[in-house]
Amino acid sequence: MMYRYCKRLFFGGHMQVDSRLNGFILGAFIFLGLASLGFLLGKAAIEFKQYERSVVVKGLSEREYDADIVIWPIQFAAASNELESLYESMEENTSRIKAFLLEGGIAESEISLSSPAITDKSAQQYGGAQRAEYRYTAVQVVTVYSDNIQAARAIMSSLSKLGKQGIVFTGGDYQSQTEYIFTGLNKIKPEMIEEATRKAREVAEKFATDSASRLGKIKRASQGQFSIASRDKNNPHIKKVRVVSTVEYYLSD
Repeated sequence: MMYRYCKRLFFGGHMQVDSRLNGFILGAFIFLGLASLGFLLGKAAIEFKQYERSVVVKGLSEREYDADIVIWPIQFAAASNELESLYESMEENTSRIKAFLLEGGIAESEISLSSPAITDKSAQQYGGAQRAEYRYTAVQVVTVYSDNIQAARAIMSSLSKLGKQGIVFTGGDYQSQTEYIFTGLNKIKPEMIEEATRKAREVAEKFATDSASRLGKIKRASQGQFSIASRDKNNPHIKKVRVVSTVEYYLSD
């Protein structure tokens, strides 16, 4: 009887000690695991925050090119009291302008003619308005669409010769303005984009050096729209082409 009691007391106490020891060891491992996880998460958060440092820069590429297409509307007018006489005058003036263009180096296929627009002023008079000197007026346009820019510009400067012969040239409105076009954009796009991106990186590297940082990879980049404009009002045949690239780089210590 006494033996059984001592045995139960001994083994029961031993089991309680083992249970407490196991619980302590398990708790220690859980504590170490949570501490390690917290350390790793904290370190990752710090590294992620450092990785998110960035700089946004812009790079410009700008070049000048000669236009390769000219659209030149030559508008002229005539007036008469007789329709037949008016049409004959317009046909004669059209033939003289066309011959002048051909002589100056413009190909016949590059010349197009519009139909004359006739206005009957007697049909537009109201009440006691003063009667116009000429009943009919006509306006017509001879359009040059050519890649021979030099020839077209030379003719423009000498068009006054026809004016001295009695042809009345009109203009000044939007529809009669000469337009110069540059069509070689697709050929120069890759070079200009490369130049703009290179200049953007140069700016970013300078910023990184000044801020004691290192320049990392590109985070994001966007290419701006290409713009083509006349260099100035006096030289509309010279086109200024420009593009701006925006690039964001990562920075690190």
